Amino acid sequence: MSEVILEMRGITKDFPGVKVLKGVDLEVERGAIHAICGENGAGKSTLMKVLSGVYPHGTYGGDIRFDNETVQFGSIRDSERIGIVIIHQELALVPDLSIAENIFLGNERRTRGLVDWNRTNHEAAKYMERVGLHENPTTLVGQLGVGKQQLIEIAKAMTKDVKLLILDEPTAALNDNDSEHLLGLLRSLRDEGITSIIISHKLGEIEAVSDKTTVIRDGESIETIDMHAPDASQDRIIRAMVGRSLDNRFPERTPQIGEEVFRVDNWTVYHPAQAGRVVVDNASISVRAGEIVGIAGLMGAGRTEFMMSIFGRSYGRDISGSVKLRGEEISTRTVPDAIRNGLAYVSEDRKHYGLNLVTDIRTNITSAALEKLSNKLSLVNANEEIRVSEQYRKDLNIKTPTVMQNVGNLSGGNQQKVVLSKWLFTDPDVLILDEPTRGIDVGAKYEIYEIIQALAAEGKAVIVVSSELPELLGIADRIYTLAYGRITGQMNVADATQEKLMTLMTIENTGTEAAA
Repeated sequence: MSEVILEMRGITKDFPGVKVLKGVDLEVERGAIHAICGENGAGKSTLMKVLSGVYPHGTYGGDIRFDNETVQFGSIRDSERIGIVIIHQELALVPDLSIAENIFLGNERRTRGLVDWNRTNHEAAKYMERVGLHENPTTLVGQLGVGKQQLIEIAKAMTKDVKLLILDEPTAALNDNDSEHLLGLLRSLRDEGITSIIISHKLGEIEAVSDKTTVIRDGESIETIDMHAPDASQDRIIRAMVGRSLDNRFPERTPQIGEEVFRVDNWTVYHPAQAGRVVVDNASISVRAGEIVGIAGLMGAGRTEFMMSIFGRSYGRDISGSVKLRGEEISTRTVPDAIRNGLAYVSEDRKHYGLNLVTDIRTNITSAALEKLSNKLSLVNANEEIRVSEQYRKDLNIKTPTVMQNVGNLSGGNQQKVVLSKWLFTDPDVLILDEPTRGIDVGAKYEIYEIIQALAAEGKAVIVVSSELPELLGIADRIYTLAYGRITGQMNVADATQEKLMTLMTIENTGTEAAA
């Protein structure tokens, strides 16, 4: 039997009005990769914050043993001191500092009391090599992509003599290549004897990399699955997560597609800071009533930039082209213009662009259409505001006891439902959804898909941008492919496969559109 490095017994944790953890047990073997799965709001991240000292001893119930010792952490520094390091989903890096400065932030390399920059950069290079990051240590972190920033966080953990590395949704914002590199790094660390705990909603990755998987549901530990056992599978994890079998990951649907509602013609967008760089190149798309149109493309293809530039020119400069709603050209020059003319945009970055995390659910839901709740003096009817937000809470199954709850305290899936509620309240004709299920568990994804399908059934024109091709194949009626800022093809989903889409997504920028 393998040696156990971590035991958590009977862990409980309450927040005002909500019991998040209800006696969770967790046992992790030394030198293993241990996955934690569960629906959004199940308590996964809360459990890891208890373990790492983010929630100090005395604010939770239960016992923790690490390396055969009972431990009680008053802060995150206490846990790091004995080799437990957590990397949160929101990376804690300073963009205006160099890679080396970030790696040793709070742990500076000094000589006679002063920072020794030669030593700092030299040692940083060694840790960067260890995690496979091939950059100059003096490069500013803000100039790097999310995948490389994840590696910097892991290099930073290596400097703290890490024994147990905790990663919360480490691949949620990564492309396939960066994800595979990160998972390969975890395997290498396992070979070195370092234990890892990974929280993820990507069950394929969990199946590929983890030794054991613990499932948490509604604040309770349900079971721990040996991933090397013959009966270990994604379906078994899903059954444990949602309490039932999901025979089909996508709801059944018979589309009722009508006349064209939305059209973008010859849309060109230049980079906001790099003069002459074309980000979206003469792109044209159309969407019909009741139709769900997918936008597929590799990282950097210009998908998000295309959508943001349409919605109030939220990205780019020197934008040209036309936008039409039911055959009439409309203005989307500003965000209010776009909203007024029937557009809504659910950003891929809900925490930065979609929500005000320090205010309540009610305020977030009504924020994009307050005029619907205001009188002639522009005074908001507070009672009506509560009524409207409560209705969306019920209709979209937002799991919270009250709309007065702070949005920042909600799980990712419930935050996404709040964003959707906000834009549904504007009663749009065209709904643009950019990575609508990123960082969301399979149960919540299914609910989001049902909402998308219901909107299409109402005759809305729906655009879905996703980096997950199975998702687009599962929910879209028609898919456009984007490469190097150009539309390279389109096909009905009945004719589409991942291989065909990938071929179109990797066409070189030849200046001609591929037939599909």
